[in-house]
Amino acid sequence: MADPITPSGATRFARVRARLEAFTPSPGWPTWSYEFLLFGFKQGWACLFGGLMLAMLIATYLFYPADAPLARYDFLTIGAVAIQLGMIAFRLESLREAKVILAFHIVGTIMEIFKTAHGSWLYPEPSVLRIGGVPLFSGFMYAAVGSYIARVWRIFDFRFDHYPPRWTTITLATAIYVNFFTHHWLPDIRLLLFAATAMLFWRTPVWFTPFRTARAMPLLLGWLLVALFIWGAENIGTFSRAWLYPGQRDGWQLVSPEKLGAWYLLMIISFVLVSLLHRAPHASGGAARSDGSIA
Repeated sequence: MADPITPSGATRFARVRARLEAFTPSPGWPTWSYEFLLFGFKQGWACLFGGLMLAMLIATYLFYPADAPLARYDFLTIGAVAIQLGMIAFRLESLREAKVILAFHIVGTIMEIFKTAHGSWLYPEPSVLRIGGVPLFSGFMYAAVGSYIARVWRIFDFRFDHYPPRWTTITLATAIYVNFFTHHWLPDIRLLLFAATAMLFWRTPVWFTPFRTARAMPLLLGWLLVALFIWGAENIGTFSRAWLYPGQRDGWQLVSPEKLGAWYLLMIISFVLVSLLHRAPHASGGAARSDGSIA
């Protein structure tokens, strides 16, 4: 018999989430505590792909044999593909989410090839599964960001007020991506891009639903919080020597906080790419659903 709580074809997580959301705690602090814990559970699930990748980076750094016939980077690439296939096979992820990961893998790998060729960072270990100086597992690190945004958008039922027209967000994301390449020869317009971002989104809150009550947060602040999280993950990645910045060749040191700006801009690219999977949110005074309807 079909489960009355979840629709047929739902992923395994969707079924678990529906049961958790169907629970009714006592009013007052039990409800607040339950909402907080449910928020953490949902965030953890949205980060599943990235969390597994980070765990694999740390585990191979600590335990992978130096004399193994398969290079560590190649093991990471095979492991990342296995994680992806396993999540689909066990219905922990939908095919649509897997397509998002593939798109981010391509976009990230292209930038990786360019940036490593210009010495922005490097991959110090040998490997066979690589393009130029870039091992193929690196694209999955960008894919993890896309995976998180796609999941969190759906899991928390994102809605927006005063969302700017889609063409302006696409133009901004394109300019940010192009600037990541052209600033090596032309003036870096990063400050102008930050200003344009603020002008477009300063009136835009994101509405999200951890449990049964919609909460609001300025979208610009939400991007900053995620950028901080990614910066922390990058420190784990460089500590495990999965990749290194030039200043880290002689010993690990904290990734410069200046990288937060780059991750913030990358967040905007990622967010706009994921938004293309949804009907454009209306710029309106009401809470606009991510599917384009008005709440």
